[in-house]
Amino acid sequence: MPHSQTSAPRDGLLNGRLARGASPWLLPTVATAAFSLARARKSGRWAAVAVPTTALAAGMLWFFRDPEREITQGRVISPADGVVQSVMPWKDGRTRVAIFMSPLNVHVNRAPLAGTVTSVEHIPGGFVPAFNKESENNERVVWHFDTELGDIEMVQIAGAVARRIVPYVPQGTKLEQGERIGLIRFGSRVDIYLPEGIDVAVEVGQTTTAGVTRIDRD
Repeated sequence: MPHSQTSAPRDGLLNGRLARGASPWLLPTVATAAFSLARARKSGRWAAVAVPTTALAAGMLWFFRDPEREITQGRVISPADGVVQSVMPWKDGRTRVAIFMSPLNVHVNRAPLAGTVTSVEHIPGGFVPAFNKESENNERVVWHFDTELGDIEMVQIAGAVARRIVPYVPQGTKLEQGERIGLIRFGSRVDIYLPEGIDVAVEVGQTTTAGVTRIDRD
């Protein structure tokens, strides 16, 4: 029987891999930390540099973790790790579920349903904090999936720190439910629009886990 999980699985680095699209940020940080540590062995002055650079590298490794997940069976599962920011009826009968992702969350997003990617549209915009209502005008990528429930829209929204959204798959790709589809670097938001007639199983303030938390109700 399909079920909804809200408790996060073990997300340590040993339980997965690093996210695709992390290298532009990760490689320079790790290289700087390694260089500083090597110099610190010969010079005490470099120890003051090695401590913060090593801490930053460790933080980057944690941020860009991409753990394996046991995908929950259900019609619609969460595309993102985070906290439900709003559940809002839309003018066309759909319901928008907005999930806020803090810098501490895993930032790899997953397909909420099995289906085919019918469009991936990048829309330029601002960089207002993702928890702000005006973030709807932020830099974003709009996805449409052709699924057994019809067209499903999902939007990846950049935040004040997140300045880059990295789609993993192009238009025309056939996806399994829970498959990785993209990365948002640093704090951000993901919105999913549930079709008319689909009951929402999550509520504002609830924690979600990508690929694990079911967001619709039978």
